[in-house]
Amino acid sequence: MKVAVVGVTGLVGTKMLQVLSDRNFPVTELIPVASENSVGKEVLFNNKSWKVVSMQTAIDAAPDIALFSAGGSVSKQFAPLFAAKGTYVVDNSSAWRMEKDIPLVIPEVNAHVLTAENHIIANPNCSTIQMLVALKPLHDRYGIKRIVVSTYQSVTGTGQKAVEQMNAEREGRPVSAVYPHPIDRNILPHIDVFLDNGYTKEEMKMILETRKIMEVADMAVTATTVRVPTTGGHSESINVEFENDFDLAELRTLLSNAPGVVVQDDVQHNIYPMPIWSHDKDDVFVGRLRRDESRANTLNMWVVSDNLRKGAATNAVQIAEMLIQKGLVKV
Repeated sequence: MKVAVVGVTGLVGTKMLQVLSDRNFPVTELIPVASENSVGKEVLFNNKSWKVVSMQTAIDAAPDIALFSAGGSVSKQFAPLFAAKGTYVVDNSSAWRMEKDIPLVIPEVNAHVLTAENHIIANPNCSTIQMLVALKPLHDRYGIKRIVVSTYQSVTGTGQKAVEQMNAEREGRPVSAVYPHPIDRNILPHIDVFLDNGYTKEEMKMILETRKIMEVADMAVTATTVRVPTTGGHSESINVEFENDFDLAELRTLLSNAPGVVVQDDVQHNIYPMPIWSHDKDDVFVGRLRRDESRANTLNMWVVSDNLRKGAATNAVQIAEMLIQKGLVKV
């Protein structure tokens, strides 16, 4: 089993190595790929050093699976070259997500869309992933009519330079800023670029990806995405209106039994999901479950997950696991 990790030195690439090891993914040969400046350097994986190679070297090696986390332009250029070698590419960028013939996959939600013909597979946006892992079992039971989501997203979602900006501001050091305003002790209602409709690209990603993954082309979804000065995970306040009424006890049971979901909902003891608890875990944590008393058949919920793990690296590795489970990649 030859596995390439493209963008191996970045935050998500590093996390991909950790997740591959944590989940005992059957890697016999690791092919770490990074920019030309990093070629020849070494990364540690499963107590062994592996030399970083160039993109062309990795393509020529024809890996079974390539996990990409190197940005959209890199993915657009090189993912098809890997695919032409028979490699299954799982891409973490937004480059392929809305392409009609490219599956956009959350294994707990829509693994059925994976087929032998799809050698490029898109990993959804981190915020979309955690939201839909929590909402899919509820949609199956009650039918979603409308979703209103506000996110509270960690600086790790922007990358290492954003973490450096926050820490430098916190410590009073000079820094090369990646955000248009200070992030420490501040909140930015601005993730990615603003579009002509007044939404940010991140907000539209959540809307459009939700419709594609849930296979409901006109699902009513609206989003406000916000950057907050935390690490450890993204948080979301979700207001979801259902077609049918629900029993709150039954709903809690559905979530408790759902794959990848952990219910933390004991407000009497101040137990609810928080990024500090989700850090380095693969689950989606759900709590603050309560009826919206202003609207029929409507639920308020709070959802937290580690955006570098389930929101990126873990979901990608789980897709690779599904490729093996379906017999598309042979071990």
